[in-house]
Amino acid sequence: MRQPKHVSDSRTEQIQILMPEHINGAGRLFGGQLVEWIDVVAGVVARRHSGCNVITAAIDNLQFKAGAYANETLVLIGRITHVGRTSMEVRVDTYVEDLGGFRRAVNRAYLVMVALDEKENPTEVPGLILETETERAEWASGERRHELRKQRRVEGY
Repeated sequence: MRQPKHVSDSRTEQIQILMPEHINGAGRLFGGQLVEWIDVVAGVVARRHSGCNVITAAIDNLQFKAGAYANETLVLIGRITHVGRTSMEVRVDTYVEDLGGFRRAVNRAYLVMVALDEKENPTEVPGLILETETERAEWASGERRHELRKQRRVEGY
């Protein structure tokens, strides 16, 4: 069994300034671009936690809450919320940050990442040390999301 890690050990933050090439025909951030950045952040979080290469197994929930526009600063923050034997659930929150530092939420996503060994087979990941009530609540929610994912597989979607 690998040594458990703290949520804070793998927390990752990525910053982007939105450029014209990131904007869609409606004048907002292109959703596919945001999904790419979210996947990268989740991958870094999972690699830091597991110490392994990882693959994205699922994007479980992706909620667009507000638009983002050219020349805005985008902040993506990822953290581990739940771990299984070989999988990790990662939450990525995306914010637009104004010039005064105020952040407004534009997106939340949950991704399931799987750790791989050197032969690209799933491999065991460290446990998670939960230190705060927020981390414990997120873990409990992660347990429910895990059960929902299993049920959806049984139902064929």
